[in-house]
Amino acid sequence: MGSVFFHLAFPVHDLEEAKRFYVDGLGCTLGRRSSDAMVMEFHNHQIVAQLTTEPLPRQKGIYPRHFGLVFTDEAEWQEVVDRARTRGLKFYQQPRRRFPGTRLEHQTFFLEDPSHNLLEFKHYTHDTAIFGEHDASVIGDETEPR
Repeated sequence: MGSVFFHLAFPVHDLEEAKRFYVDGLGCTLGRRSSDAMVMEFHNHQIVAQLTTEPLPRQKGIYPRHFGLVFTDEAEWQEVVDRARTRGLKFYQQPRRRFPGTRLEHQTFFLEDPSHNLLEFKHYTHDTAIFGEHDASVIGDETEPR
């Protein structure tokens, strides 16, 4: 049986700005490119920046739409924090700890790309919170507008 990769296409208003953010900034590997799209490797997953002429409004918070990565290794999460700071990427939310002292405890931060797409990067203290902890009814930050 072969490998399975996650694929995500998302809108951008400028491919060069997107390349600077995702390839030069985050360290994605550039794949195929056309005049209206760019394929990139994002930590072993395929993301595709699709050029659009439609206005891309900013959200009023982190919901309802964002994408990102969940790290099982805290040091790898910290490497992305450090790289984002070193490369001058725009933090939408600075690194912080959510739900401290609970089974859902995790570290998180959000970046905003030049087209206002939000990316979340997190590391859970307890791996069971990634897909488990079914008794918990909290999903996301209840203080954020939805």
